[in-house]
Amino acid sequence: MEKTPQPKPWIKRVSLDITPPSLKDNTADVDRLVKAIKKSQGSKEVSVDFPMIKRLPERLREYDYRVDAVLFRDHGIWHLIDIFPPKQEKNIFGLAVDVGSSTVVTQLIDLSTLVIRDETSFHNPQIEMGTDILTRIHFAAQKGGLEKLQTVLIERLNQEIKHLAHKHAIEIDSIVGMSAAGNTTMTHLLLGLDPHWICREPYIPVINKPELIKGSAFGLMINPCAPVLVFPNVGSYFGGDLIAGILASGMTRQNEISFLVDVGTNAEVVIGNCDWLMACAGAAGPALEGGVTNMGMMAGPGVIDKVAIDPDTCEIKIRTIDNRKPVGICGSGLIDLVAQLFLARMIDLRGKYQAERCGGHLREIDDINHLVIVPLEESGTGQLLTLSQIDIEGLIRSKAAMYTILTTISNTVNIPMKEISHFYVAGTFGSYIDPVSAITIGMIPDLPLETYIPLGNTSLKGAGMALQSAEAREEIFQIRDQITYLELNVNQEFMNLFSAAKFIPHTDRSLFPSVNPVGTERA
Repeated sequence: MEKTPQPKPWIKRVSLDITPPSLKDNTADVDRLVKAIKKSQGSKEVSVDFPMIKRLPERLREYDYRVDAVLFRDHGIWHLIDIFPPKQEKNIFGLAVDVGSSTVVTQLIDLSTLVIRDETSFHNPQIEMGTDILTRIHFAAQKGGLEKLQTVLIERLNQEIKHLAHKHAIEIDSIVGMSAAGNTTMTHLLLGLDPHWICREPYIPVINKPELIKGSAFGLMINPCAPVLVFPNVGSYFGGDLIAGILASGMTRQNEISFLVDVGTNAEVVIGNCDWLMACAGAAGPALEGGVTNMGMMAGPGVIDKVAIDPDTCEIKIRTIDNRKPVGICGSGLIDLVAQLFLARMIDLRGKYQAERCGGHLREIDDINHLVIVPLEESGTGQLLTLSQIDIEGLIRSKAAMYTILTTISNTVNIPMKEISHFYVAGTFGSYIDPVSAITIGMIPDLPLETYIPLGNTSLKGAGMALQSAEAREEIFQIRDQITYLELNVNQEFMNLFSAAKFIPHTDRSLFPSVNPVGTERA
């Protein structure tokens, strides 16, 4: 069995045994160190920053000219990050960061062994300035607004870095690299770049491909000379988090054609293989995350994540996270619920409640039909948990948008759905969604279940890969340049297909042969 080749690092630690200076050899300290690095790495160019130059004479003598140098490679040049005592039992570390608009996730990676030592997350403190991206862009336009958005994020990130360093007995200067992936606006706010034109005509970011930046440039509590890799973006609406997702999925290293779907504020879709990629984004996210219904909420303790309905008795059975009393429902639970309601014929193909099947579960509140999912005595909120007719209509619009995005991009490249080899689903949504339920409501195509592959947090995984591997770091820029972006706002076919998809599962039942409500014959 062949061993998997180790990734080639672009951040590394090398041992150097430097000849000390003498009256016969009065080469300057920096030149002496640079010469040793060039010899060690077979490199013609080595760069040393001035702050490091100031510290070198004392430390070279302290270590008796036997040092471990930590380096990073960029544009063919090796840059010195720091020097440590020789043979010191102190590994070097990197930090991969998923800069989400709601949640920031960090991963501490041992760059000496490539072992992930820890993973933590925290709510993005910018939420206090605006829960959504657009609000934050407007806040950034206020006097001092941009600085505040950057400062609160960096300060909270530094708290997490200090916590990780203390927990694992790591010195801050041992964290010698960082990579960050996020949508275009979030990476702008991380870097303190004005996002003003991202949401205004002609909708362009400040920069698409940031160069490596030193940690000290924006106050990160890592080694001052540590490089920070910020993932590139394609434009205002296709950011580095999606490029990280493509990298993590491996779809660009396959001949077969794959889909990658990431559901967040928007639903972002990529189709392609090793030769080509096409991407688009559309507003299908909030309802699919459970953010449209009255009882909708993000996954957490007490949140309904699984629903089953007895087709004979119409009894509703739920499962909650941590088996707590139910307090709401997340996206995967909502999709399960509506799928089960349709299969039990409690709603029709338009999503309308069928009173004779719903029986006592159905109530009219403020002139709107509500189905009681959790009665008062079983609720963790002290209130009824219900699904209104309006809630169902919101989900149908979102699921129709998702399916239409997939259909439109598939038609654009003239690839039938049945020719899709892998359907990767990223994010928390992908980890919990039941493909059978999503197919039942017509949100995703009726493909063999093994086609669907949940990937979890691909933004974080891609960021970690690019931090550890020179090849992966190069690949993210190849991916970025390979993408063709499809603009849906001006696509007339999208609107036509969207209308047809606003039924369960679809107006064309032949597209979903596996979906059959109880008591009906196979289409």
